[in-house]
Amino acid sequence: MSTKMTAPTVLKKIFERKLEEVAERKMQRPLIDVERDARMAGPVRGFTAALKTSVLAGLPAVIAEVKKASPSKGVIREHFVPADIATSYAAGGAACLSVLTDVDFFQGEDRYLVEARGACDLPVLRKDFTLDPYQIWEARSLGADAILLIVACLETAQLRELYDCALAAGLDVLVEVHDRAELDEALALGTSLVGINNRDLHTFETSLATTTDLLSAIPEGIQVVTESGIHTRRDVTAMRAAGVHTFLVGEAFMRAADPGTRLREMFF
Repeated sequence: MSTKMTAPTVLKKIFERKLEEVAERKMQRPLIDVERDARMAGPVRGFTAALKTSVLAGLPAVIAEVKKASPSKGVIREHFVPADIATSYAAGGAACLSVLTDVDFFQGEDRYLVEARGACDLPVLRKDFTLDPYQIWEARSLGADAILLIVACLETAQLRELYDCALAAGLDVLVEVHDRAELDEALALGTSLVGINNRDLHTFETSLATTTDLLSAIPEGIQVVTESGIHTRRDVTAMRAAGVHTFLVGEAFMRAADPGTRLREMFF
C-alpha cells in the first residue's frame, strides 16, 4: 500500500508496522469471519449524534480518551482499568469515549474498547491507525460506534474507500486533519465531523493555533473537533470563544487521580 509519507518520521514507522499487523491479523482471522461478527454486533449508539446533542444544548461535547501510553510520553497512566475510567468519564459529563487500541506504540488492546464500552452507555470511537477495510469491520465487531481516519496517512482514493466502507458498516467517521490541504480532502468526502489535531504527528509538538487557523475554511454545518493540547480550563474557554465546542482530550484526564472529576473541572 502506498502512502503520502516519505520522510522517516514516527508516523511513517507506525503506518508501516500497522500494515504488518493487519496482514498478521488477516492470517489469524479471515475477513469473512470478521464481517460475519460485525453484522451480528448490537446496534451502534450514534457517535456524531451524541456530540451534536451536547452542542445544541449549549454544552461542550467532550470525547474523553482512554489511553495508557503514547510514543512521545511513554506510559501516561500506570493504574489502567478501562471500565473504571469509562465509568468515571460518564459520571463527569463526557459525550463520547475514544479508546486507543494500537498495541505497539500506545500499549492499547482491543479488549480495552470492549471493557470501556461495556461499562457505560456512551458511544465509543476506536482510536487506531485505520488503513484497511479489514480494520473497519473489526472495529464494528468489537462494538465500536465510530472510527478515525487520518488524512495524513492515506492517499485520496484510499481515504474515500475507507470512508465509504465505514458508512456501509454503520459506523460514524472522525476525519482528522492537520493543515488546509488535508482539510480540503476531508471536506471533499462530504463528512460532517472533522477533527483538527493540534499535535504535529511528525514532530509531536502542539499548538492550538492549528485549530483556529483552519476555522475560516470550514463551512457552516461541519462539526469541528479540536484534538490534543487541551490541558486547562483556559484552553477550553479560548476554543469555545473561537466557536469550537467539541473536544477530544486524553492526557490531561489520564494523569488525574479521577479522570471524570478532572473532566468536570475543566469543562463544566
